[in-house]
Amino acid sequence: MRTGADKAILQELFYAAVEAASPYSAVRNNLRFSASSKKLTIKKQISLDLRPYRRIFVIGAGKGVCPMAKAVEEILGESITGGLVVTRYGHSLTLKRIEVLEAGHPIPDASGVAAAERIIKIAERAGEDDLVIFLLTGGASALVPSPAGGISLTDKQKVTRLLVNSGATIDEINVVRKHLSRIKGGRLAETAFPAKVLTLIVSDVVGSDMSSIGSGPTAPDPTTFKGALKILKRYAIYSRAPRDITAFLRKGAKGAVVETPKPGHRAFERCVNVILTDNATALAAAKKKGASLGLKTLILSSTITGNTREAAGFFASILKEIKGSGNPVSRPACVLMGGETTLKVTGRGKGGRNQEFALACAITLAGATGVSVLAAGTDGTDGPTVAAGAFSMPDTLKKAQALGLDPEKYLVANDSYNFFKPVNGLFITGPTGANVMDVMIGLVR
Repeated sequence: MRTGADKAILQELFYAAVEAASPYSAVRNNLRFSASSKKLTIKKQISLDLRPYRRIFVIGAGKGVCPMAKAVEEILGESITGGLVVTRYGHSLTLKRIEVLEAGHPIPDASGVAAAERIIKIAERAGEDDLVIFLLTGGASALVPSPAGGISLTDKQKVTRLLVNSGATIDEINVVRKHLSRIKGGRLAETAFPAKVLTLIVSDVVGSDMSSIGSGPTAPDPTTFKGALKILKRYAIYSRAPRDITAFLRKGAKGAVVETPKPGHRAFERCVNVILTDNATALAAAKKKGASLGLKTLILSSTITGNTREAAGFFASILKEIKGSGNPVSRPACVLMGGETTLKVTGRGKGGRNQEFALACAITLAGATGVSVLAAGTDGTDGPTVAAGAFSMPDTLKKAQALGLDPEKYLVANDSYNFFKPVNGLFITGPTGANVMDVMIGLVR
């Protein structure tokens, strides 16, 4: 049995992916600053002369924002006037010139509201001769809630919970969030104008659409109030959502509330958005590591979306095909996939999409020897649990059977966390600092 060795290999591949997509590395590898000429170069493509700027403010939000801020401090040093970044509880670092606040994720809380207000004030202070560097990673949507139109935080929390549990995609959730916010959907760029804004992005969105990452605080928003209403109705949330929220969205749909800024708006004349790293970067690094370990490596996709269980069934079927026929790659094989699936919660159990992905794989792979799976969030978190994800190993179901655990029942109850905990299948990393969606890794012997 190679179970222990293969579990170690799965972890090694995961950490290779995380290291390559590290927000800290993304900044350090893509930004160059000349102290003599005061020129800042981004990705060898964009050059900014910092001499005309009186002040440089650094603001930001996201689960991986602190490593980015640390790297920016190391690069720009005393050129930074000050700033503020907001991250998830437990993800903070001590910085020298930039203040760090923690807030709630995935459900926004009062700390996030207070932090968002302070970010707005910094943006309002910035003038035409100031530079605002905005650091953006996944999780920003929840971390800096700034309810518009007198909407309460409680109401925004409720509609967020309804959306997260409805099966709506992250893009659909963000459409609604944008139209309930004073920051999202380009509103922050609007507030900072006429200051120069440079947004540095670690993408946690399939396809890296800038208007979707963190709900696009500094990107033009092509979505509308009408679209937000349609999403609530599509997922049968409209009748259950707080009245103040549906009333506000209806007012916006009728033109009584100003729309989010669209392409061509003057706010974007002085705004530059740059994506530094994404899920594809992570998978490429894992592939390289797999090859160095003598594995035949294959990347299926870095843009997987759709239902979690269906994606797991597809992934497991590929692994079974490799085991049986040696196609599309021969053994020993390493199969990689990334993206963000959608978990529809109907049960009352505990878990996350990666743990559920691993459980669905375990069920599909029942009886397949020498086939292992790790599904995990690159940020180190998966749903409202302490785990990043879970392992499906060749002996997982055998262990479960010995303990009297029925995997099908746990799957139906969305209780993957409590299935994997007693069989030693949870993957717990703590905060990684990275956040480029999820990575699924399969090994076939």
